[in-house]
Amino acid sequence: MEHAQVDEVCLEQTQKYCVERPIYNQELLEGQLHRRERTPQTLRQKIAHSCRCSSKKAKSHLYSFLPILKWLPHYRVREYLLGDIISGISTGVMQLPQGLAYAMLAAVPPVFGLYSSFYPVFLYTFFGTSKHISIGTFAVISMMVGGVAVREVPDEIISVGYNSTNVTDTPEYYNDRDTKRVQVAVTLAFLTGIIQLCLGLLRFGFVAIYLTEPLVRGFTTAAAVHVFTSQLKYLLGIKTKRYSGPLSVVYSIAAVLSNITTTNITALVIGLTCIVLLFIGKEINLRFKKQLPVPIPMEIIVVIIGTGVSAGMNLNESYKVDVVGNIPQGLRPPAVPEMQLIPAIFVDAIAIAIVGFSMAVSMAKIFALKHGYTINGNQELIALGICNSVGSFFQSFSVTCSMSRSLVQESTGGKTQIAGTLSSIMVLLVIVAIGYLFEPLPQTVLAAIVMVNLKGMFKQFGDVAHFWRTSRIELAIWVVAFVASLFLGLDYGLLTAIAFAMITIIYRTQSPQYRILGQIPDTDIYCNVEEYEEVKEYPGIKIFQANASLYFANSESYTSALKKKTGVDPCAVLAARKKARKRHAREIKAANKLKKKAVLKLVNLTNDVEANVKHEIANDELPVNGKFASADASVPDTSPEEHEHFVEPKANIHSLILDFAPVNFVDSVGAKTLKSVSRAFSPRKTHRNLVRCLIGNLSA
Repeated sequence: MEHAQVDEVCLEQTQKYCVERPIYNQELLEGQLHRRERTPQTLRQKIAHSCRCSSKKAKSHLYSFLPILKWLPHYRVREYLLGDIISGISTGVMQLPQGLAYAMLAAVPPVFGLYSSFYPVFLYTFFGTSKHISIGTFAVISMMVGGVAVREVPDEIISVGYNSTNVTDTPEYYNDRDTKRVQVAVTLAFLTGIIQLCLGLLRFGFVAIYLTEPLVRGFTTAAAVHVFTSQLKYLLGIKTKRYSGPLSVVYSIAAVLSNITTTNITALVIGLTCIVLLFIGKEINLRFKKQLPVPIPMEIIVVIIGTGVSAGMNLNESYKVDVVGNIPQGLRPPAVPEMQLIPAIFVDAIAIAIVGFSMAVSMAKIFALKHGYTINGNQELIALGICNSVGSFFQSFSVTCSMSRSLVQESTGGKTQIAGTLSSIMVLLVIVAIGYLFEPLPQTVLAAIVMVNLKGMFKQFGDVAHFWRTSRIELAIWVVAFVASLFLGLDYGLLTAIAFAMITIIYRTQSPQYRILGQIPDTDIYCNVEEYEEVKEYPGIKIFQANASLYFANSESYTSALKKKTGVDPCAVLAARKKARKRHAREIKAANKLKKKAVLKLVNLTNDVEANVKHEIANDELPVNGKFASADASVPDTSPEEHEHFVEPKANIHSLILDFAPVNFVDSVGAKTLKSVSRAFSPRKTHRNLVRCLIGNLSA
């Protein structure tokens, strides 16, 4: 029915009802509907409107830039304060040892990890929108910072200025090397913050969506391997140079294995003991999470015990165990970063900015969804940018959200950003008053803390089995992100993973799934006929569906799949018809030749028998190409219609429906493809009443 769509549903064998609905097209809708009149604004008007200022607009922008002005006046002291205090203390207890440990990953002295655990955390209280994440040092970001610092200030450059063969054992060597690496880390933090701040002001918070979950998890898993291998030398107490760049993991493992005979047994025993204690503490916290009011701060306990044992037994002098060393008291005066380093570290800053923001906003969204509030992704970019750029003037390196500390801050009752402020104040007290007490702390203890905190990241290897069952393309993204980041380095590995993720998007849209749909009996549900046995097709109707948009990259494959799935190739039909017509023309030509020969024979006959012969020929049939043609016929009895059965499709298809329910957009090339499909499958061009092409949406 051309003007109505008829649905018949059998309630019983003798009962039926019929629903008639008119079929609409775009032209008919345009004629019946009235568009809303909108006056387009010029560019000048848009700029003028955006620059127009009012008290309400200024207040809105101020509250958006400083979220603390919005939530602090409504702070419920009796309801929130106790939970924030407990959460702040618990998080600060974790912040201290992790700050010292992650500074080693960043290739800077441990005290700079304390600076990075104070300034950015305090600033986030004013500018951040998440109530539960813990800003500060993080293993992945610290590892990326350390890789840049070692690349820009390798041991070989520092060694040139010294004549002694044992330059790496002199305090001057360490001081000079560490000073230059701190300059690189600080400048990197400044540039990272500026990039994040600019992206936030330009409302580019959506860039995090390009870091898909498989990409981030594969990248962080590779980063965990980098971190683990970098801490082996501290755990074993051996001295090797630190590598960065491609194949740095291979070089680090080879260096450790080549110097394995110089292992410091005392450092190894202390490190393994700390690892066992930390694992026991984490297991207790996990199993008795509901019974414990606050998690057992095993990390600070291990730090205190390790510091006490080292100081009492004088491990540095007696057993040659490397310790943290000098921790200056007080805060350093602000200093301007080294701007001449910016060109060399610009690409690294972009990678750190994007990864840092992705980590922070993903954790913030999880907690916001759990506790029923919203976060602003652009404001989070601005907050991280201010934390990194302003903190760089006070010698802090790049920071982001820490997963482990954020979970502790949320699980111990933290309600607002006040918990983060209290944790930063605890770090400040250590810097100002008691930092020197941790100078005897063995580096192997910090290495143990770092390694144990990688447990959650190493669990991500289980993603391989999960993605194998759910999506092979996401598995490929995970594997490429892991392998590229592992062997090419975290910076180039991240760029490679993002490029591959983009390629998979193109692949998915360029090679979509094509299917023929059929109806589940007694329902209005349509499914793939190749997947379910119960699904049946309407006789003479083919419903074709593609699960992607139709655009220039997949328009050709769309046409090919349409011909293959429906079993009808209009071009082949036309070619077969032309071939049949040519064959028919050859038969006509052969028949005419036989007729001419017969006429010549008749002329040579005698006059006496001419009438009889003509009479016999007029009543007899002569064979023509396997058939009999009349002698006086101008053409044989065969016609093109008698040959059309050679080119009819296998199935008697009279209608073709293109289901566009999954299609998001159609570009100009796709529109031309639809026009060509409509023309190719039209009845007048293929076969009489062969195909009628309709574009429909079965879910409408």
